[in-house]
Amino acid sequence: MEEHVRICHFRNHYELTRKNLMVKNLKRYRKTLEREVGRLEAAKCDFFPRTFELPSEYHIFVEEFKKSPGNTWIMKPVARSQGKGIFLFRKLKDIIDWRKDGSRSEEQKDEAQVESYVAQRYIENPYLIAGRKFDLRVYVLVTSYIPLKAWLYRDGFARFSNTRFSLSSIDDQYVHLTNVAVQKTAPDYDPEKGCKWQMQQLRWYLTAKHGFETVQTLFKEIDNVFIRSLLSVQKTIINDKHCFELYGYDILLDQDLKPWLIEVNASPSLTASSQEDYDLKYRLLEDTLHIVDMEGRLTGKEKRIGGFDLMWNDGPVYTDVGLEALGSSCLVANTHLGCVNDREKQLQQLLKPFPGQKKT
Repeated sequence: MEEHVRICHFRNHYELTRKNLMVKNLKRYRKTLEREVGRLEAAKCDFFPRTFELPSEYHIFVEEFKKSPGNTWIMKPVARSQGKGIFLFRKLKDIIDWRKDGSRSEEQKDEAQVESYVAQRYIENPYLIAGRKFDLRVYVLVTSYIPLKAWLYRDGFARFSNTRFSLSSIDDQYVHLTNVAVQKTAPDYDPEKGCKWQMQQLRWYLTAKHGFETVQTLFKEIDNVFIRSLLSVQKTIINDKHCFELYGYDILLDQDLKPWLIEVNASPSLTASSQEDYDLKYRLLEDTLHIVDMEGRLTGKEKRIGGFDLMWNDGPVYTDVGLEALGSSCLVANTHLGCVNDREKQLQQLLKPFPGQKKT
């Protein structure tokens, strides 16, 4: 590729964005940490539910399933999106199609191979607001894997289900799936209201209910999810200076305010479901292009560009603001998810016009 070319995916981005490979890489990374650093550090990777790939891990899954009968599990195709193909189950007979080849009948063996799925322990105690389940969509931009350079966007949103949460009906996708593609087909869906909260609204709500320190801790744990998941694939992804990747992370909170990584999307939806949604995604794309910097206007030392804050640059990045007041020993991570996004003011200071160009 020529010097000026930029591509919005790394060559094997699916190592993080395909559900089965994401879990495989996270499990391997956790084992490496345990071996090289210790269990305490490895425990920082315990943010994804117990997961098995079917049919290849069917027998191991059955052993785990029998340890806690009656628990709810969720089945997801490894490479589909928008909630397609997902269902919940509590009985092995519901997943008979995914039995390991050795236990399938001759007749079943002759049939076409079933699509690979992951069976994942369903989080039965999600954090609810007004009785409804929700998950978070957060945007992370990676411009390099060697060294790892990752940016976190300040804006994002919580996607709510349209129906009150209950485990009594595991067949109702409107209760359990928060994907907008699913929720907008609900008979009582109101397109005017939609089913989203901006990240700022959610942060305000949680702070009012649980206090500043609890919410600070929660958002630090969410930062940990981003960093650890990216580090788990750092040595696997084929790095290329022509490539960048805008990931859409899906995070679920449980009743104890523990964040769980549900999946990472390689092509997060940029379709707007409301004017507010359109504005957010327009700003997101504009700021992504500012960072990709086709015009060569940046120095490479910036810690903030528009709504993006530099989260990791071959190591953690700390904020410059208020360090003198707090004392040099107190380092504050340069992440501001759900905080004020005064991007226009920041961009005016950052992107000075070219010599001879009129200031707009």
